[in-house]
Amino acid sequence: MSNLIIILLVTEKLDGDNYAKWKSNMNILLICEDYKFVLVDECPPEPAANATKTAREPYDRWIKANNKAKCFMLASMSDVLCKKHEEMETAYEIMESLEAMFGAPSEKARLDAVRAFMNDKMKKGSSVKAHVLNMIDHLHDAELNGARIDEATQLGIILESLSPDFHEFVNNFVMNKKKSNLTELMNDLQNFESTNQAKGRRSKCCSCR
Repeated sequence: MSNLIIILLVTEKLDGDNYAKWKSNMNILLICEDYKFVLVDECPPEPAANATKTAREPYDRWIKANNKAKCFMLASMSDVLCKKHEEMETAYEIMESLEAMFGAPSEKARLDAVRAFMNDKMKKGSSVKAHVLNMIDHLHDAELNGARIDEATQLGIILESLSPDFHEFVNNFVMNKKKSNLTELMNDLQNFESTNQAKGRRSKCCSCR
């Protein structure tokens, strides 16, 4: 079993409140392992006992993929949810059951995700790349739970979350009314961070003379 599978199964166990994130991770896993088709395609008719290997191949492939997908889903659920779904025959049935139970985004989950995005603040001296990636993760959670935040507001919230080391960058960004997407903003922030770090090293060298 690959590290990706282990990480996805262990780190985001489904408990109900995290359904949107769990479903996103599960879809990634099933696509990566080439099992996602069992959620879309019906099982082919079972071939006759004397069917050739070629004739049996579509059916056997579907059965194997369905069993794997079921195992991934059940292994990444809480014990209560696993017990409820373990007797279901197909991964599709399991996903439909979960969708009926948790598919409508809860107001609490949406507000919690938006609050996490808006309240996260960068610690002085920490990596700007790590901070922005963490903010993007919060934003992704908010969107999975039904929140819609336009790009200009996203950028504004991220700029407001930066440490005082980036005041000059923020002022220039606002004054110049610069247009960026999240990727461009992160690249610009990393360049600014690198430039300031280089200036700091040169200043220390000069003071030592």
